[in-house]
Amino acid sequence: MKILLPLFTVIALVVIAFVGVQANLQPVFGIFIPYIAVAIFIVGFVVRVFKWGKSPVPFRIPTTAGQMKSFAPWIKANKIDNPSTPMAVFARMFLEVFFFRSLFRNTKTQLYPGTKLAYGSEKFLWLGGLAFHWSFLIIFVRHFRFFMQDVPSVIQIVEGLDSFLQIGAPLLYITDVILVGAVTFLFLRRVVMPQIKYISLPADYFPLFLILGIAISGIFMRYFTKVHVVGIKGLVMGLLSFNPAIPEGISSLFYVHLFLVSTLLAYFPFSKLMHMGGVFLSPTRNMANNSREVRHINPWDHPVHVHTYEEYENDFREKMKKAGLPVEKE
Repeated sequence: MKILLPLFTVIALVVIAFVGVQANLQPVFGIFIPYIAVAIFIVGFVVRVFKWGKSPVPFRIPTTAGQMKSFAPWIKANKIDNPSTPMAVFARMFLEVFFFRSLFRNTKTQLYPGTKLAYGSEKFLWLGGLAFHWSFLIIFVRHFRFFMQDVPSVIQIVEGLDSFLQIGAPLLYITDVILVGAVTFLFLRRVVMPQIKYISLPADYFPLFLILGIAISGIFMRYFTKVHVVGIKGLVMGLLSFNPAIPEGISSLFYVHLFLVSTLLAYFPFSKLMHMGGVFLSPTRNMANNSREVRHINPWDHPVHVHTYEEYENDFREKMKKAGLPVEKE
C-alpha cells in the first residue's frame, strides 16, 4: 500500500483533469487551479523558511568531517569539511548545493555471514540525485521560453546544448531521457533495497510518481501528439499578465500536464522537497566551526545561582570527613 496508494493518487489526478476538461472546465484547470497552486507555493515556502529562520541556534553545531583549525602550525586543517571562515563556509555550501558533495562521500555498509561488517562506496545514489536535479533544473529553464515574448539567447543556448545530438524531429532533449531514467532509478532503489524500502513512506513515493507523470505527459506532448504551442504560450502569457484567457485548440493532455505541475507546486511546501530551501538554513552546513577562536555564549541562558564546590564542602564538610572523603579545608 505504501507504493500503490501514491500511484493510484497520481492516476486519479490524471483522470480528474482529463474528465474535467471533457466537461468544459478548462478555465478551472487552466486558470483558477494554477493561480491557487502558485499562491500556496509562495505563501507556504515563505512561512516555512521564516519559521526555520526564527529557530534559535545559540551554539556552533556544524557537521565536521575533517581536521579542525588548530593553533598548532604543523596541524593541517581541512578548510572545506571543517570550515572556520565565511569564505570556507561559502565554498562548502556551493559544493553541497550544486554538486551534492556530502552525498558523494556517502558510504554503504553490509553485514556478511558471521560478524564481518564491510564498508563500501555508494556513488550511484549521488549520480542519480545529481542527474535528477540538474536535468530538472535545465528543463525548468527551458520552459521559460513560454513565459517570454522573445526567447532570450541564453534559453536558446541551453536548448541547443540539450539537443546537440540532433536526434529525431522534433529534436530529442537529452534531459528528458535523463529525468525519466533518474526518477525510475530513485524509485527502483526504494523498491529493490530492503533497508530503504522498510523506511520509505507514501510521502517518499508520491513526489516520484508525480514528477514522473509530469515528465511523461510533457514527453508525449512534444514527441508523440500535436499540441497548439502558440495557444499554450498565449495562455501562459495571459496568466503572467493577470489577464488570462483560454485559447481554442489546446489538447486535454496539456491540461493534465498543467494540473500535475500545479499539484506539485501546492504540495511542495508541505513535503520533503522543501530541502531546496532548507539546505541554506541548516546550521550544520552554514556555520563556521570557530569555537577555538571565538567564545560563543548562549544568549538565551538565564542567570542562575551555581552551587560551587566550595559552598558544597562548607555544607557537608563534617559528613565528608566522617565518610573518609578528602576535603580541601580542615
